[in-house]
Amino acid sequence: MGTEVLVNTQNGLSALEDVLDFSSLDLVCPINADDIQNRWIQAYIPMPGQAVKNYPDGVRSYIYLTLRSYSAMAVSGRGTLPFIHPKQMIAQPAGSPLTTCLSLVRICSNQLPGSSQAAVSVLRREIQTLDHDRVKYTSDGLFAAFQSYLIYSMVLFFVLGQSCDDDFRAIMTSLQELACASSRQGLICAADQRRARPKWEEWIITEAKRRTLYVMYLFDSILSSQEGLPTFLGTELRGLPAPANKLLWQAETRYEWEREYNVHMADWMEGCLTIDELWPTPDDLGEVGVARRRARVDQWLQNLDEYGTMLFAIMRCTHGD
Repeated sequence: MGTEVLVNTQNGLSALEDVLDFSSLDLVCPINADDIQNRWIQAYIPMPGQAVKNYPDGVRSYIYLTLRSYSAMAVSGRGTLPFIHPKQMIAQPAGSPLTTCLSLVRICSNQLPGSSQAAVSVLRREIQTLDHDRVKYTSDGLFAAFQSYLIYSMVLFFVLGQSCDDDFRAIMTSLQELACASSRQGLICAADQRRARPKWEEWIITEAKRRTLYVMYLFDSILSSQEGLPTFLGTELRGLPAPANKLLWQAETRYEWEREYNVHMADWMEGCLTIDELWPTPDDLGEVGVARRRARVDQWLQNLDEYGTMLFAIMRCTHGD
């Protein structure tokens, strides 16, 4: 009897520890977020420090097919998109932009002939609503709106066949503005700057937000290619962490995640790999610097999930070693 009570008590305490609270998160934005919303200008007005990124045809096709599969996944409702953390959905309030989005895009599944225009109208109306309500959102709501806007945009393009015309470019401009506003609310955990372990909730939001941001950049590259416009390296993202390993991303409990994060901090005493370490090697890095970067990338590759593998494949096939 006593053992049974003890086990039940321990299970109850464990359940309480795993209750997620996404309020009062200590996040920071280490980059100039304004450069995200100004990205669309680069294709028309040369900016200092721009670096053209030329995707080989095979890589461009790979990105297109990958993003199309994400759109199809959202429409089918099967699985979780790799830039939405599963724990996010548990904490989403009823009627949040993200729950509404993932429910609404299902209307694009198994469409009858001639019904696509109705679906287009519905999704475009929701996009307009997100635009209109942007100023009302809290930090959590703003991030959910950013993810939703991206999903609506990709479904319109990849599933409903909307062409990349002036109207669609306006949608992408608004998406980048929303990404900028959400990024200002924080892209990394403040605790990481102190070499301390953050709250699980803080890590979930920042990791998912960066993953969403990287997907948006890939989507923008595809649209630019379709329009015959140049694609530029996202130098404004320099210094942001590369996707985290799958043991952290897939952790089911707070205890499991904290244990893995302790290992992560021990493994990355000099700081985690950043996204720019996957870009072209600077000419002035030197032999020692090149060897160090390669070792860090090799270490990062050891535990990637499918999302990280996808991003690495794109970077390596585009930029080389």
